[in-house]
Amino acid sequence: MQLNTITNQTIALAGIAQAAALVQQLATTGIAEPAAMEASIASVLKIDSDSVTDIYGSLTGVKLGLEQLNLQMAGYKIANPEQARYSASLIFLEKQLTARPDMIKSIHTGITRAQAQSEHFGLLHENVLANLGEIYHSTISTMQPRIMVSGEQEYLSRTEIANKIRALLLAGMRSAILWKQCGGTRWKFLFFRKKIQAEIQSLLKQV
Repeated sequence: MQLNTITNQTIALAGIAQAAALVQQLATTGIAEPAAMEASIASVLKIDSDSVTDIYGSLTGVKLGLEQLNLQMAGYKIANPEQARYSASLIFLEKQLTARPDMIKSIHTGITRAQAQSEHFGLLHENVLANLGEIYHSTISTMQPRIMVSGEQEYLSRTEIANKIRALLLAGMRSAILWKQCGGTRWKFLFFRKKIQAEIQSLLKQV
């Protein structure tokens, strides 16, 4: 499988953007788009996959992410600064995580446990989300700068929503790692901006 392509890089970026959008939805409204949520959570459990698209189930699995990425890159002003902050933080923290094999091993062990749970309870069962949330809380959340989620306190204070948000941030990290594996870099994002925008348009026509 050829990983280092503009298509794969764009899909991985859409995965990050989708996780950020879903985190914002939950933090501000208490609910998240169900199909996108399912695809993002499922991506965490797909450690081995035949293709980048397959990690999200299909291209439709990152439709929300492609739409959000398209909005964010369309103008000179950032359309949604909060989502952009979450995405940039995940990409920044990915570098730190890559340098911590002990933490990666701990995450891998937790995900293996979550895979077994999802087969027994179902992908979006509260036990699975709580487990994924705890993986994030005990690993990535301990690194600096910690991602501070903004929203309504009535939603952020609810345990089940906090678990979903943490699980989605873990999904965002999965996509950030994928972006790096596909040859994605900060410089590539800056210099290949027009190519990425054109690729987003092409992919959106396919979903």
